[in-house]
Amino acid sequence: MTDPFPEDLQRRYRPRLEADATALRAQSGETSDTRRPVELDQQSVGRLSRMDAMQQQAMAAALEARRGARRRAITAALLRMEAGEFGFCEDCGDFIGFGRLDLDPTLVRCVDCAG
Repeated sequence: MTDPFPEDLQRRYRPRLEADATALRAQSGETSDTRRPVELDQQSVGRLSRMDAMQQQAMAAALEARRGARRRAITAALLRMEAGEFGFCEDCGDFIGFGRLDLDPTLVRCVDCAG
């Protein structure tokens, strides 16, 4: 099989990457309230309720960190597209393969180099 042209890869994967980035931004905006620091108000919230709220806040912050990592991976993939390097292994230069890119278009290594 011959390697695809960078333009073909852009047509196939750019819409998905851009849609994923848009969805991640929307999710971050929707959950911003859950990441705010938990206020200490002993009069209205009991100790266990506050601990639950702190745990929820920590989980929301961890989820936002994962979203941030995914957004950075998407941005890097879009930059590789602009440079004509998208879809090719950063280690060996071979085509990563449609199967792998269909699963995750932000991947930077082929199966052999990822192993």
